[in-house]
Amino acid sequence: MNSNNGFKLATVWRIAAPYFRSEDKWAGLALLGSVVAIELATVAIDVLLNQWRNRFYNSLQDRNWDSFTSELIYFSIIVTIFITIAVYQLYLNQWLQIRWRKWLTECYVGEWLQNANHYRMQLQGEAADNPDQRITDDVKLFVERTLVLGIGLLNSVVTLASFVVILWGLSAASPLTIKGVEYGFPGYLVWAALVYAILGTLLTHWIGRPLVGIDFRQQQYEADFRFNLVRVRENSEQIALLDGEKAERTRLLARFGAVIDNWYHIMSRTKKVTAFTASYGQASVIFPYVLVAPAYFANKMQLGGMMQTASAFSSVQNALSFFINSYRSLAEWQAVVNRLDGFEQSIAAAKALAANKDMIAVAPAGSAVAIDDLRVTLPHGQPLVNASGFKINAGDHVLLTGPSGSGKSTLFRAIAGIWPFGKGTIGVPANASMMMLPQRPYFPVGTLRTAIAYPATSDAFADDAIRDALVAVGLPQLAARLDDSGHWNATLSLGEQQRLGLVRALLHKPQFLFLDEATASLDEPAEANAYKLIADRLPQTTVVSIGHRSTLDAFHTRKVALTPAEGGFKIQDAPAKA
Repeated sequence: MNSNNGFKLATVWRIAAPYFRSEDKWAGLALLGSVVAIELATVAIDVLLNQWRNRFYNSLQDRNWDSFTSELIYFSIIVTIFITIAVYQLYLNQWLQIRWRKWLTECYVGEWLQNANHYRMQLQGEAADNPDQRITDDVKLFVERTLVLGIGLLNSVVTLASFVVILWGLSAASPLTIKGVEYGFPGYLVWAALVYAILGTLLTHWIGRPLVGIDFRQQQYEADFRFNLVRVRENSEQIALLDGEKAERTRLLARFGAVIDNWYHIMSRTKKVTAFTASYGQASVIFPYVLVAPAYFANKMQLGGMMQTASAFSSVQNALSFFINSYRSLAEWQAVVNRLDGFEQSIAAAKALAANKDMIAVAPAGSAVAIDDLRVTLPHGQPLVNASGFKINAGDHVLLTGPSGSGKSTLFRAIAGIWPFGKGTIGVPANASMMMLPQRPYFPVGTLRTAIAYPATSDAFADDAIRDALVAVGLPQLAARLDDSGHWNATLSLGEQQRLGLVRALLHKPQFLFLDEATASLDEPAEANAYKLIADRLPQTTVVSIGHRSTLDAFHTRKVALTPAEGGFKIQDAPAKA
């Protein structure tokens, strides 16, 4: 396929092998063994049918009725067995596919979501674009194509080994004859099939090599287009308010234009490959007859021998032409392998970023959040926040202020352990429960009870406790809808979402609660009620807020500001207003 074929095969092995070493390995190996055994049986049946052709066509030539009828019965039995095992091979193959896909999907989803890898992958520029597509389409295609191509290759190897012997013997029985003169060329039919297949393979590769890169880009463009369609759906309200339909249509059609343009490249290249492979395939039908016809017409062989020779030649030629016949699938498969390899590398890079000792470290500490010689930077290294000797003691209510872009939210991310860029150490109490409430909270699609309890299970809190919290934050209309399912981020206003986020905090009762402008969409009385609820119902919780309203001062015992300084912004304590 390309110059790094060995590496690609090693990549395939790295992606595929773990399943057959997993907890599901015995079931997987049993299914794979069954599929392989059936494939070997089908090759054996092909050999039997090849021998049957000799006897059957000789019975026709000899007008032998008894032989003719017995061969028909033999054929019916063999074909019945073939159909039966072919049906079960398909069934077992699909069973193996779904088990393998299930395991690989669970593995990728687990690695992707482990320890905020998904977030760090985005911080690194999303080298593995559209992870949703890689986990869905690419995993499915990898499992499917690996089995199809692997079994196909096995079939070709075993068929070649089986029929080369037959074809070599038939070469001796029907020697090469040119203008009535026999030439002693041992195994000439085998060598003819080999030369024919090699030439076809080289030409197919020369014509179709660009398909690998084109298929890779097609997967990428399709995923980008689908992702942006989802983005429009999720932000339909804002688009409608801004009268942005025309702009979105232009943007979406531009991305779809990339899909179409690349598809035209696929069409053009596929046309050339198909034109050659179809011509090659049709020529291979008549080629063996051309080779053995002189011997047949010279009465060196019977009709049955000629038909058996043509069948054996076709089997050998098809086995040697595996690459040609599967080229389109191989190109798509390699594109899929490249995408999964890129996804794995991106996950590995995210893990390495989290483990990098030269980055920000979060370590167990005493009872306070302690920041020591911390320098927070942007991903490309630009300084953002500097802090040293700064503590947030248990029970504190701290208000963090500063100009936009000064790094307040990024500092929260560093404390949470998901922002690695920079240097220094953040001490966090061991086993302390933390909750971050952003300005726009996240609610999974599902029942209201599930959305509120997230990330805990839906039965983590009593219904009465949930209803009481809903009423307390000013959402009594939702108290009777705990079993309603919906896309709550889309159906609730931002103010209602922020109140619902507060319900989540009241129920989870974290030891440390970080509010990143989590009440900014509430009016001042509602915001005051929210902070009173936190003080009354979470008296042991340490609260750190980001906000800009002066009214927030009354609900915090300490005020901290990020002020401009050399090399970014520094944390500076300021007395809270009385």
